[in-house]
Order: sequence, then structure tokens, then C-alpha cells
Amino acid sequence: MALGIMHQYLTIVDDGVEPIVPRTYLMAGKAAPGYWAAKMTIKLINNIASVINNDGRTHGMLKVAFVPDYRVSLAERIIPAADLSEQISTAGREASGTGNMKFAMNGALTIGTLDGANIEIRDAVGAENMFVFGLTSPEIEDLVARGAYRPREYYESDSRIGRVLDELASGRFSPGEPELFRWVRDVLLERDDYFVLADFASYLETQNQASREYAGRRSWTKKAILNVARIGRFSSDRTIREYAREIWHLEPSSVPAPSD
Repeated sequence: MALGIMHQYLTIVDDGVEPIVPRTYLMAGKAAPGYWAAKMTIKLINNIASVINNDGRTHGMLKVAFVPDYRVSLAERIIPAADLSEQISTAGREASGTGNMKFAMNGALTIGTLDGANIEIRDAVGAENMFVFGLTSPEIEDLVARGAYRPREYYESDSRIGRVLDELASGRFSPGEPELFRWVRDVLLERDDYFVLADFASYLETQNQASREYAGRRSWTKKAILNVARIGRFSSDRTIREYAREIWHLEPSSVPAPSD
């Protein structure tokens, strides 16, 4: 998501292209004390927010915020306010959890890969009522088996990827500390274990599709209503019954009514 936001910012300020619809990106989370990469990722997001939010050229078109110390009480406020739920873990690598279900239940449309519960949401609400992008798990496994994934080729062939990664290394998003985020570029070009660059073009194109849909409010509203109407299978009642039947092999029993 961070790379996508950077791309949108550069498109506005360097290319002079306004977005199809204004966007506010809201991210939240926390990092374990010893997880350096996670802490630096949060630092990157906050730096991106600082640059964008203080650039008058993006006023009314693009805004970014990071909410620290994400917890249930914050989720209760954020989830009902969201229009688009980004569930973008690499297919087969990071099974997404229940957050995407809660967003869909509150009317947010999902943009995501076919990973984890996103697949179940697609089956429940219909693929036409969400935005799917990226490689599938079998496609990724095939690339791994053949040793065919070379992230630098994406960098060299797609100017959008090249510009975003070069700006990471240039210090544009870390004024006064030009080398601060060079490691992100280096990791993505040398390893990219999560196939970020392979999915990036599809992600950008699908984001544009979501923006066009949002601009047509009638279509978006219909999809949101269908998400709410069809997401009931993810209720805790159904989940408990399924666990009891398929995992614990328990049968329901009736409880006699208390006698007078």
C-alpha cells in the first residue's frame, strides 16, 4: 500500500495528473519491540504521510494517516467509516484474518489478493462485488519452483516501479536522512520474498478500477449493500457450529426448560 500511495503522490505532483476521486488512506498497527523491519515500515508510512499532508499540491486530493496502537476500540470506530478495505497479503503467504470480514459486514468493498479469508468473501459476496488483483497461490508456487521470479526485471521494465523505488532511495520521503529507506529498495530488488513487484502493476490497475466504481455512486452503493447482505455466513454462531461439527466432533444437545 505504501508504494501505491507514493505512486499516486508522484503522479499528482510530478505528472500533474489528478486522481479519479480524492483518497484518504488510513493505516493502523503496531510492531513488536524487536521487529526492526516492522518499526521501519511504520516510520516509512509516517514519513510518507508527513510529505504528502504538508504538500499544498495534494490538498483536497490525497491524505494519509497512521493510527498508532491499533486495538479493538479503534477498530470499532475505523471499520464502519471505511469505504475500501485493503487486504493485500501475498496469495499463499500471509493468510488474512477476520478484519476483512468485519469491513465487508460494515459495507466496505474489499480490494485484495486471493489469500486467506478473501477467498471465502469472494465466494460469499461474488467476485463482481470486490476487487481482486495479483498472482494466485499456484502461480506464485510455479514461479518459485522454476526459479523464474526476478524482481529486477519488473523494476527495469515498468517505469512506475522504477520511479517509486528510486524515490525511496533518493531521500525524497526522508528529508535530512537520504539513506534511511534505501534498504527497502534493495530488499525488493534482491529478494522480494512476497512478490510485491510482481503484483504492483495489477494493484495499481485495480485501484484505478475501484476509483472509477466509486465515482459511479449507484454501482458502488449496490455492491456495498450486497456485501452486507451476503456476509452473514461469517457470523460467530455459524463458526462455532462448524468448529463443533468438523473439529471437535460434537453434537448439539437440548437443554430442558426449568420447571416451575
